[in-house]
Amino acid sequence: MYNILIVKYGEIGVKGKNRYLFENKLIKNIKNMLKPIGSFNVYKEYGRIYVDLEDYDYEEVIEEVRQVFGIVGVCPAIRGEKSYENLKELALKMLEEKIEQGYKSFKVESRRGDKSFELNSQQMSLDIGGYLVYNVKDRIAVDVRNPEVKIKCELRENHVMVYSDTVAGYGGLPLGTNGRAMSLLSGGIDSPVASWMVAKRGMELECVHFHSYPFTSEKSQEKVRDLAQILAKYCGRVRLHKVNMLEIQKEIGLKCKEEEMTIISRRFMMQIAQRLADKRHCEALVTGESIGQVASQTIQGLTCTNAAVSIPVFRPLIAMDKTEIIEIAQKIGTFETSILPEEDCCTVFSPKKPVTKPRLERIEKSESALDVEKLIEYAIANVEVEDIEF
Repeated sequence: MYNILIVKYGEIGVKGKNRYLFENKLIKNIKNMLKPIGSFNVYKEYGRIYVDLEDYDYEEVIEEVRQVFGIVGVCPAIRGEKSYENLKELALKMLEEKIEQGYKSFKVESRRGDKSFELNSQQMSLDIGGYLVYNVKDRIAVDVRNPEVKIKCELRENHVMVYSDTVAGYGGLPLGTNGRAMSLLSGGIDSPVASWMVAKRGMELECVHFHSYPFTSEKSQEKVRDLAQILAKYCGRVRLHKVNMLEIQKEIGLKCKEEEMTIISRRFMMQIAQRLADKRHCEALVTGESIGQVASQTIQGLTCTNAAVSIPVFRPLIAMDKTEIIEIAQKIGTFETSILPEEDCCTVFSPKKPVTKPRLERIEKSESALDVEKLIEYAIANVEVEDIEF
């Protein structure tokens, strides 16, 4: 029955003179998302974005389109030739389907896009509602205050359209409209969610993963690759930089206090991530840190890691608890992969009693025993890079 999708966007609608740039980017991202299914006609018309369905399964197409950042809702609709009588017939067709689905009450909402038409929007709703009641008799009741279903009818300049349901999207802004960021991607629950949330705000992502092979297994790297592939569903191709931290961690273990191992390792990770970000024209770092969740994520720990870099560090999970983070991970499909039991470089060399309130001057004094620049250069020289696609 459905031959078109109405794509509803949110924040883009208040972008003023630049709105067309966001709309064009959104159209491009929708087409890219739908490539695995087929080639679709995606276009804007009268301040809306449409996707022609042709012979494709509308539910399959909606499931893909709703995952494009910037979209708040997708409506399957019936579009037909411009005729008021045709509009009423399509509305009846839609209502008949809703009756078959078990709905018990309805109302009509109309929009007159063609201002030359003799009836205004309210009069159209009354007239179409009367037509529907006459044809369906007592099989469904009218309820204008709290209906179970709304039949939405539009008389446009060149066509008529009827729709009812709206499938929610993720909202946000179109990917690629807010610059680029380098995300520190571990194999845990938090960092993939943080990456997804920043991408939702329109930032393109590259990822850096730190490992300690052979103390961490190849399977742990495969796990991160799988997480990057899931993110690529939403973010497009993800470039994954894999950095071996083993030599750095050995040096820290030999020359620094055991309880400072985690925080000093974290500072190295941030510095390496910034160097890679500079090379790849990324303007910020992204981490999955949530304040107080682990020893290195106290305010003092975050202060020490922040001091290691000079570019912005985005922490979208900073005030979220674990339950909230898990809910998002389940929604976006990363949770089941994240909980697979593989160790990462942080847990392998984690001290028994890590410092929870590190002081920056003490950490910097401990680091003075290390050849920081040499260790960073060695790690970057041996980075492995892989482009991940969904």
